[in-house]
Amino acid sequence: MLIVMKAAATPAEVDAVLETVRAIGLRPHPLPGATRTAIGITGNTAAIDGRRFEHLAGVAEVIRVTKPYKLITLDLRPEKTVVDVAGAKIGGAEFAIIAGPCAIESRDQAIAVAQAVCKSGARFFRGGVYKPRTSPYTFQGLGDKGWDILREIRESFGLRIVTEAIDESSLDTVERYADVIQIGARNMQNFSLIKRAGRSKLPVLLKRGIAATLEEWLLAAEYIMAEGNYNVILCERGVRTFAQHTRNTLDLAAVPAIRRISHLPVIVDPSHGSGNTYMVTPLARAAVGVGADGLMVEVHNQRDIALSDGAQALTPEEYAELVQQVNAMHELTRRFTPA
Repeated sequence: MLIVMKAAATPAEVDAVLETVRAIGLRPHPLPGATRTAIGITGNTAAIDGRRFEHLAGVAEVIRVTKPYKLITLDLRPEKTVVDVAGAKIGGAEFAIIAGPCAIESRDQAIAVAQAVCKSGARFFRGGVYKPRTSPYTFQGLGDKGWDILREIRESFGLRIVTEAIDESSLDTVERYADVIQIGARNMQNFSLIKRAGRSKLPVLLKRGIAATLEEWLLAAEYIMAEGNYNVILCERGVRTFAQHTRNTLDLAAVPAIRRISHLPVIVDPSHGSGNTYMVTPLARAAVGVGADGLMVEVHNQRDIALSDGAQALTPEEYAELVQQVNAMHELTRRFTPA
């Protein structure tokens, strides 16, 4: 159920509605918009009688929700959500770029890539400290040594840190060293982990599962928001299909499809989406064309000896060219995008 407040509703009237919802054992989720506040309700196991809210001061409308999700929808928030990460925004007018190596391998490697990321004007640095890999015999990440390197990058370059939490205990550490919690594709439906991320104060970047439908992906985001964390960024990173010419099949159609359903920002990962260096820049350009809010791109200063995903990483020079191209395209597409 959604409770839509009047544009002129006062903070006291909104608070009174929230208290009424809590008083009947349910959880309210207020999302202020440009013109009014909408309140989603979760926790019910049966239909709610909306008439109990209609008479409350400041209430404009009570809407029964028939869709499987309540909080991620445009019904609750018609305006696009903009996630603010210490002044760097995802979902706003600026095209967000999150770049860095798949895994932190050494201080020299990470600092060299961070220099390239900072020079490009990007504001987010990605790097895995723990890496869940398909094979148990491949590089699993630098482990705890990686946290000091990420902290140095944040302090030296002013970059916001995006890194993956692989379980609930690692999420505690991610909260101390990072600015954005990444939930990887393999963990998209790790419900204990995503519910824990929903109780965090940090934004969550939720990658689409390897074989997840759009609805499953959005419902995973709903899990996070239902716990009270409304700063969720969706990341399309390709799904597994019968194709053999790419590592995954990048579903660019997911971006406009989500736009019709959800207010959450959507970025695209062309690195995992293709698995091939030569495809990354063309797919990045295509992501701009379909309306993505940003990119997540893998960059490595010595990809030939990379310990993780070197085949899909750009060199610093290739990355700099990608940034120039996508920023130019973003400026062009903004002229044709309704405000």
